[in-house]
Amino acid sequence: MIQFIISNLPTIIVSLLLLAMVSMIIRKIVRDKKQGKSCCSGGEGCNGCCHSTSSSGDSCHS
Repeated sequence: MIQFIISNLPTIIVSLLLLAMVSMIIRKIVRDKKQGKSCCSGGEGCNGCCHSTSSSGDSCHS
């Protein structure tokens, strides 16, 4: 078991770093969603929202 860990240490380290980065990204997305930050809070309002289905953006928020 120790030999396996030693021989694969670089792969294990890179995998752990990638897992940490993905976890932080997901955590940020969830926090932003809970705080009401979404694609239509970027200054354009609902007209530029990715969830808007009409030109007035009235179906952006449910």
